[in-house]
Amino acid sequence: MTTIARGTDTLTRDALTVLQPGFTGTTAPDWLLRRLGEGLASVGLFGRNIVSPDQLASLTAQLRAERPEVLVAIDEEGGDVTRLEARSGSSFPGNHALGAVDDVELTHAVARELGRRLAECGVRLNWAPSADVNSNPGNPVIGVRSFGADTGLVARHTAAYVTGLQSAGVAACTKHFPGHGDTSVDSHHALPRIDVPADVLHARELAPFRAALAAGTRAVMSAHILVPALDPDRPATLSRPVLTDLLRGELGYQGLIVTDGMEMRAVSGTYGIEHGSVLAVAAGADAICVGGGLADDETVRRLRDALVAAVRSGELPEERLADAARRVRELAEWSAGTAGKDFAPDAEVGLRAARRALVVTGGESFTPFTEAPYVAAFTPVANIAVGDETPWGVAAELARLLPGTLTGSFTGESAGADALAAAGERRVVAVVRDEHRHPWMSEALTTLLTARPDTVVVEMGVPQAPPRGLLHLATHGAARVCGRAAAEVVAGA
Repeated sequence: MTTIARGTDTLTRDALTVLQPGFTGTTAPDWLLRRLGEGLASVGLFGRNIVSPDQLASLTAQLRAERPEVLVAIDEEGGDVTRLEARSGSSFPGNHALGAVDDVELTHAVARELGRRLAECGVRLNWAPSADVNSNPGNPVIGVRSFGADTGLVARHTAAYVTGLQSAGVAACTKHFPGHGDTSVDSHHALPRIDVPADVLHARELAPFRAALAAGTRAVMSAHILVPALDPDRPATLSRPVLTDLLRGELGYQGLIVTDGMEMRAVSGTYGIEHGSVLAVAAGADAICVGGGLADDETVRRLRDALVAAVRSGELPEERLADAARRVRELAEWSAGTAGKDFAPDAEVGLRAARRALVVTGGESFTPFTEAPYVAAFTPVANIAVGDETPWGVAAELARLLPGTLTGSFTGESAGADALAAAGERRVVAVVRDEHRHPWMSEALTTLLTARPDTVVVEMGVPQAPPRGLLHLATHGAARVCGRAAAEVVAGA
């Protein structure tokens, strides 16, 4: 039964309504349930909140028992960024693999099945897809999360993803507006800057967002990036010229605008989360995403009070906060109205897509392995969006096909020599991730291939480096199904 706290004034309720907080644990804490009764309208979920589909369904049912129309959101891109399967790796390849196949019907089918699984668990808003054009191959945070570097390809697959996801009754949240692809800095750590003329932005970065808007995306997520051609002073999340003048005005978008995580250093390091949240809503944002790092009642209280104080001081117009709250409630009502969609599952669509995305180079003299190999994973530091809790590579899938497979993780200047010593006499499968971005990784692979030219190389990031090894497999992502597709080739399965 919904409990509405009596005496909670409209201003305070609106301030709570625009927040999308996270929490710790696999059941809803008492403070979160209380805030739902006081006006909180949406909740964000992360990998730490999920153990299994049944547990997730019980959690969302617990939230809806307190507020039936609560908007439950998740950061489930599939591929490298997965929360549903954070402990095992995703059953779906990510955007880069889908872009490599370039079959919009397949992208639609993958997004639809992912949406079906989310809806089945009670999740109705997905902070996906990434519509960023990965024009900078050195980008440390987007990479395989992008459909690719070609604007037209990214636009058509963004639209297919949006329609596929929403056909399952899950609202898409297209990100990271106005485009995070041409950056060399991770906004989790600092403020990226894109210094290109406005005409380039409109032709390249904005095209996929126009496609998403035309496809009916229910939400758009802002980026914590500085784009001087649009606003020389403030990052997009805090910029009225970007969110109101461009997105609302020029592009005509009327749906929900969600911020990227406000505790990310690109905003919090300069403005703080309280002042940053006030500036974001004043700029045109409707929902404040927080909870990836700060996930407690104190954070909710601080942000609520900051918004209320800003209205009372005149810094934030009350009508702007009311309008933001209205948009959150409208999406919550839409999502509640889509419940109950039923269509046949397609459990194998992710694996089919991963197999089609696999690019095989060389191997004219390659004979599939019949004995258990040694898998040397050259492991870079994972970016925060991906996280380091999700397993990646091919070792687990090879062990299933070739029992007795051994593996180790290596990094740094001695990685190549260390891998050689660990492998002994076994055949070697070297697994890399964005070799082109990590000189130590490239050197390690050279050391390994010089000593063991029969090594098979599996690239699970963006395949920018020249293919090397007796056999080179580019998976275009590190999802579990991508690892399985590569393992099947190595083992001849």
